Amino acid sequence: MNKYSFDKHIQNALGRVRKSLEDKQVILASASPRRKELLSLFCGDFEVKPADIDENVPEIIPVQMASEYLAREKCRAVALHYPDAVVIGSDTTVIVDDTILGKPTDEADAGSMLKTLSGRTHSVISGIAVCCKGKMKSSSDETPVVFSKLDDEFISAYIKTGSPLDKAGAYGIQELDASVAHIESGSLTNVIGLPVEELALLLDAFLREV
Repeated sequence: MNKYSFDKHIQNALGRVRKSLEDKQVILASASPRRKELLSLFCGDFEVKPADIDENVPEIIPVQMASEYLAREKCRAVALHYPDAVVIGSDTTVIVDDTILGKPTDEADAGSMLKTLSGRTHSVISGIAVCCKGKMKSSSDETPVVFSKLDDEFISAYIKTGSPLDKAGAYGIQELDASVAHIESGSLTNVIGLPVEELALLLDAFLREV
């Protein structure tokens, strides 16, 4: 399926979801072009309506649950206006030392984040939520990502591309060579921003209930 590969179990779930969504209004509650690309793998017709929410996460929410909390908030905000649509919300967090690295505020912040990730393994957690007719389901997927040692020249050149500035943790794994950042186990689509495998299973179960 395109440049992504999924096992037979996930392919079957994606097939069922694709068919179930054919006669439904589907809304992606995110402006991310990467999430749009990933959703288009199995949903041919959907609308993009970014959620306008406060993305500050209450301190009571553990960092590992922050992305799922925000995914639910995004989903809920859009579903208020489109209660009969299948609304899909997602949020991705990069976590190191129990600290969330969000989108960098500027080039200096991006450089600081990349230096923090350099030579270490960190976690990427994507939360997803689906909502329709007053019902909601959500879940999270976590993938460890291994970074090699990054020298100042590489960091500077990468920042100059402008790409790190709109991404959590200041990087997009799809842009980096495997010698720089790689996944030993887990979902590539999760790290990119929409865990297709997790979403397929969630939607497959959810759509049987609405």
